[in-house]
Amino acid sequence: MDLAYTPDEEEFRARLREWLAKALPTLPPKPSPEDWPGRRAHDLGWQRMLHDAGYGDVHWDASPTLRLIFLEETEKAGAPYVGAGFVGLLHAGPTIAAEGTDEQRARWLPPILRGEEVWCQGFSEPDAGSDLAALRTRARRDGDDYVVSGSKIWTSHAEVADWCELLVRTDPDAPKHRGISWLAMPMDAPGITVRPLKTLAGTTEFAEMFLDEVRVPVANRVGEENDGWRVTMVTLSFERGTAFVGEVVACRRVLRELAAEARGNGRWDDPVLRRRLGRLNAEFRALWRLTQWNVSEAEAADGIPGVGGSVFKLRYSHARQELFDAAAEVLGPASLDLDRPWMSDRLSSLSYTIAAGTSQIQRNIVGERILGLPKER
Repeated sequence: MDLAYTPDEEEFRARLREWLAKALPTLPPKPSPEDWPGRRAHDLGWQRMLHDAGYGDVHWDASPTLRLIFLEETEKAGAPYVGAGFVGLLHAGPTIAAEGTDEQRARWLPPILRGEEVWCQGFSEPDAGSDLAALRTRARRDGDDYVVSGSKIWTSHAEVADWCELLVRTDPDAPKHRGISWLAMPMDAPGITVRPLKTLAGTTEFAEMFLDEVRVPVANRVGEENDGWRVTMVTLSFERGTAFVGEVVACRRVLRELAAEARGNGRWDDPVLRRRLGRLNAEFRALWRLTQWNVSEAEAADGIPGVGGSVFKLRYSHARQELFDAAAEVLGPASLDLDRPWMSDRLSSLSYTIAAGTSQIQRNIVGERILGLPKER
């Protein structure tokens, strides 16, 4: 593990800071959370600016360390998050870069980098719970196409997506972790119905998706047929390894803001609250070091994060919930007002122990792959 930065990496950081200082004041106002077409245009416009400035490909063509510096500096500067580009830039894109053919990289990666196409994630299913491998959406071969039928839930950004990274069962007789394939499905294909879901915070980042005899070209399969579980582990390692870097930086900023708020409203006099904020500060400092450790590991493994991402995901999900619970304690009765700072984040934080793999699944991964415990029956 090497947590030190090279002169070239520090030069990259300085150049990025200088560009952000000039670019951010030129951005248009951020649209309302309910305005998804507006959010799509805003988020893709930011990605286009990054692309034109030479930073568009940092999520997969740069080293893991440069990627870490990029996410750290953009968050510190208050730049827009990837937003509608989340799945394309942080999940599907890195997976295609690592597992796709030359033709697939040439077709799908440039539009993601230029901010022209949005991807959604078709993994979770209504009857599978937290067991992703229990998926039932079927795909049968018919000539040069797969014919896909089934349903997905919690499909991120489906209502504004151009493509879907889709997991399907291509061999129903195989054990559940085999017989799965990873497909790129065009969202304008006939037979797709999208029904938005409203979150606790009132936004609609997720949707149900129903697939009725949807034809997907075999050429859109990433990886070998029935090898989709291994490809999916690559996708999830990116999600659990580096996709939350910006959020850790943001949480450390929120912690400083909470301390300032507590000093201003008198809550700082409570020693229990001070200890709570102090412990959270130590927690997020440790999570940042764990992030650097995961990036260091990825540097030595062809850029793909390892199972340390599950350790990070497990602890980060709970620390984030504790952080925004502490925010409610700092605000007191005012925390019932959802228009106050941090309160919508408090609601959305409840999903973190479910999204991107539940805490129970992360504990299984840590127990079996890191600690060497017997597999769950």
